[in-house]
Amino acid sequence: MPKLAQVLVVIDMQNALKYSYNYDGLLKSVNKRIDTYRFANLPIIFIQHNDQDVVRGTDLWQFSKGLDIKDDDMVVEKTHANAFYRTNLNNLLQENSLSTIEFCGVQTEICCDATIKMAHGLGYKVIMRHDMTSTYDNNYMSAENTIEFYENIWDKRFLTFV
Repeated sequence: MPKLAQVLVVIDMQNALKYSYNYDGLLKSVNKRIDTYRFANLPIIFIQHNDQDVVRGTDLWQFSKGLDIKDDDMVVEKTHANAFYRTNLNNLLQENSLSTIEFCGVQTEICCDATIKMAHGLGYKVIMRHDMTSTYDNNYMSAENTIEFYENIWDKRFLTFV
C-alpha cells in the first residue's frame, strides 16, 4: 500500500471539536499531511459538519483557526456522522477517479468511524496514519483508549495503516 492515497479527506476539524484530546497536536499533524498532499499535487477534501448543535455560519461551525484550508480546496458539508450520507462526497470521488482515500480528523468513534466504514463498504481503499483522529473522554474510556480501540478495529479490516 502506498504512503499516500489519491485524496486526503479531513473530517470535521471545526471549532466545535477543538477541545477534544490533543487537538492542537492533531491540528499540526493534519496540516503536515495537507502539506504532503499539496506537495504531491493531490486533492484534499474538507468535511464540515452542520446540525442543530453545530449550526452553519456560527463560530462552532467554522473550520479551526490554523487549519491549512485554501479557497480552491473542496468542501463537503454533512448533517450526519457518515460523510457519505446525503452528500456529494461519493460523486466527487467518482467524478475525479479517486479510489484510494486517506482519512484524518475528529471525532474518532462517531464521524471518523462511520465514514471509514462506509468508504470501505463502497469499495474504496482506505489508508490512515496512527493517531490522526481525536475524541473526548467518555463514561467508559479515556480519549486515548477510545482512539486505540478504534484503530485496532479499523486495522486490516477497514483500512491499512501507513
